[in-house]
Amino acid sequence: MTTAKNQQNEHGAQNTGSTGMSATVLGLLIGEARYLVPMKEIGEVVQVSEVVPVPYTQLWFLGIINAHGHLFGITDLGVYLSGKLESFGAKSRILLLANSYKMNCGFMVPTLLGIRSLSEFEPEQMNSGELRNGVTHIYRDKEGRQWFGLDLGSLIREKRFLQIER
Repeated sequence: MTTAKNQQNEHGAQNTGSTGMSATVLGLLIGEARYLVPMKEIGEVVQVSEVVPVPYTQLWFLGIINAHGHLFGITDLGVYLSGKLESFGAKSRILLLANSYKMNCGFMVPTLLGIRSLSEFEPEQMNSGELRNGVTHIYRDKEGRQWFGLDLGSLIREKRFLQIER
């Protein structure tokens, strides 16, 4: 179990602060898409444990887990973002949302790609059609791969996310 450190400002600013340090993000691989999530949005990264299914909920809502004596609703982030089912394995993890959001929820992700500095990426232009499901930015790394900046705080406020019933 790894605790995430909050290394961005209150609003998840993507620029450098007075210390000159760049924002810290966690890389995720979901299907073929790569995502960057600000570390300040992640309270904890936990190994996949038994998820208790909840009947009559959306396909992307996997169920609930008990972490440290608290119940967390777990969303399959891949299904929520793309609608595509993906299998989970040894590299899969659950990202628990930071306590500052006051919402006990977590996101099942198939593969973590490690902690990165946002300074490793170049921002790209994006059109308003690409701003969906919490995606706030598009970046390109030094190898030319595309990454999507994902704001979990925005995602959890989406009407669709809040309506888990079928």
